[in-house]
Amino acid sequence: MTDLISIAEARRRVLEAVTRLGDEDVPLDVALGRALAEDVASAIDVPPFDSSGMDGFALVAGPEAELELIGEARAGHPASEAVRPGAAVRISTGAALPEGADAVVPVERTDDAAGPSGAPARVRVPATEAGANIRRAGEDIRAGDVVLHPGTVLGPAELGVAASVGRASLRCALRPRVAVLATGDELTPPGEPLAAGAIYGSNGFALSAQVERAGAELARRGTVPDTPEGTRDAIREALEAADVVIVSGGVSVGPHDHVKDALRDLGVEEHFWGVRLRPGKPTWFGTRDGTLAFGLPGNPVSAMVTFQLFARPALAALQGAAPDAPRASATLAHPVARNERREEAVRVRLRHTDEGLVAETTGEQGSHMLTSMLGADALALIAPGDGELAAGERVEVELL
Repeated sequence: MTDLISIAEARRRVLEAVTRLGDEDVPLDVALGRALAEDVASAIDVPPFDSSGMDGFALVAGPEAELELIGEARAGHPASEAVRPGAAVRISTGAALPEGADAVVPVERTDDAAGPSGAPARVRVPATEAGANIRRAGEDIRAGDVVLHPGTVLGPAELGVAASVGRASLRCALRPRVAVLATGDELTPPGEPLAAGAIYGSNGFALSAQVERAGAELARRGTVPDTPEGTRDAIREALEAADVVIVSGGVSVGPHDHVKDALRDLGVEEHFWGVRLRPGKPTWFGTRDGTLAFGLPGNPVSAMVTFQLFARPALAALQGAAPDAPRASATLAHPVARNERREEAVRVRLRHTDEGLVAETTGEQGSHMLTSMLGADALALIAPGDGELAAGERVEVELL
């Protein structure tokens, strides 16, 4: 592992190997988190008609007056009679503006007068200007407007907008199918007794959660024994079942690290092994017939960090979404030691201040200390160098 490459170069090689997956129609009620694969244009104006912005009275604008009440307009129930000068219609917020009306007076600015039966028959209104408290047709969206674009990851607002223009389903990118394998004879499923020298396996659960958060579909999750045959069999099955295979552990240079050999034996072409990164140096990446394979380190933090930096962008690109996670600039709250040769991904919490973002480390940064990921908002990307970065210096952070 003599020719380590930079984070940027590793990401470039990963994305260069990605071929976008196909598309499918997805009902709106299960489209949250999916990547849009089409332009969504509105066939209607939104709102589709002039409507009231207030509970009140629809009328013809003019001076202060006492007006005859001739009907009511409610949302979904338009008035049956047109408004004429000297008359008004009681109206609810969102109701269609009656024909002839050109303004709405809020109810709190009026006085009702009871008729013979006790029901309000007349209303006194102040002077009113045309257009007051009216929401115009097409004020939000005009018919023909493109409201959503391909690559958009659908959140609550996007789904609401799609529904507002009448779309019951959307054309979305297929979700990548991902197999997550964790290697190690010592790994024990949570809930079972621990044998001597064993640990509970966390990588499979953490990486699977990252897969799903990235909008992909978890095709399988498994534990792989530290044998050449067991490793090769598990990876063979994963390659046949998934678009992306992620293996944690077994990619270094120990006598029981069998992942790289198994991948090569199965025809996976290596694109890189070794990144100038701490934590995450022994990261491996390759492809076979369009299937992506990642060999991530076995240390829990290294696995999560390298997933964020390399596998997550690939899953986004497979869906036609923007691969780059949001980045920002932050000020260090305290000094951070630098590594002489490797870039560092320091887990930080971000605090908003009047002077901008402040980054505080999550504590001890050992690659085996999974608790350093708790509460982390971002990875502070620290360039190699001597000494330390002083408190107050600015660093680039990648948001998680």
